[in-house]
Amino acid sequence: MEGFKHYTVMKYEAVDALQCKDGLVYVDCTLGGGGHSELILQRISPNGKLIAFDIDDDAIKAAGERLKDYKNLTIVKESYANIKKVLKNLGIDKITGGVLFDLGASYHQLTKADRGFSFSKDAPLDMRFDMQSDFSAFDVVNGYSEQKLIQIFSEYGEERFSKRIAKAIIQTRKVKKINTTLELADLILKSTPKIKSSIHPATRVFQAIRIEVNHELQNVKNTLNDVLDLLEFGAIISVISFHSLEDRIVKNLFKYHSQKCHCDRNQLICNCPPPVLELINKKPITASIEEIRENPPSRSAKLRVARCIKKI
Repeated sequence: MEGFKHYTVMKYEAVDALQCKDGLVYVDCTLGGGGHSELILQRISPNGKLIAFDIDDDAIKAAGERLKDYKNLTIVKESYANIKKVLKNLGIDKITGGVLFDLGASYHQLTKADRGFSFSKDAPLDMRFDMQSDFSAFDVVNGYSEQKLIQIFSEYGEERFSKRIAKAIIQTRKVKKINTTLELADLILKSTPKIKSSIHPATRVFQAIRIEVNHELQNVKNTLNDVLDLLEFGAIISVISFHSLEDRIVKNLFKYHSQKCHCDRNQLICNCPPPVLELINKKPITASIEEIRENPPSRSAKLRVARCIKKI
């Protein structure tokens, strides 16, 4: 697809972690530009099977064209949050090889002006991954209460001036709707004190709104738990996250399910079930210096990997 730009972050690290084998079933939960999927397909062909999820039509068109010669690929226009239902409908009981998550928004989404993800380009407030969804950034900014705005700016954006920004939004809404990205960015700029920082004052708020619009954190948490039920013994889960909120969810879930005991310290007898996961890397893998130089946004990426050790 002409005009579709996508950089595959930690392409080899994430796919190497899956230890791909021909004949097994793999899932790419975030197809994007198809970089990870293509490398997986090269390593599992001809008998392996790859199921790739995405809800972005641009990504599906671009990746579909890129991967059109692979007959063992199934691209599904669905959120990965529906992984259990989709795999069941495809007649797949277990993920026998592994599953890959590349979380967050893609370069294409963030830089395409009319998608409304960026405060550096004027566009309607949108931020939807799925353009067929009825709920957008406009609805958050113009419909949420002051308290709800404070909550999402604080929790999802870790924005310390959440109260000031929310109050400014409410006051502005009394006069007119906030329709565009630049209107919102300018409002944030005017309602926060000038401080020395390497990031734009609107960065955290835009992140928070994007997460809210697309239910990102809840989808990650729910889907990781669903995936644990789908993994065959020995299958691997490989997850790339781009901010601390996502990484914390992955880290805590991996840690919990790899522990042998969750009992209270005062409990004499442990009745905990055996752990489900084995951590392959206790500390996250980060992008190489060369990759960061080529693609600066990859500096925030963290890769965590675990293996299923639960025998059915």
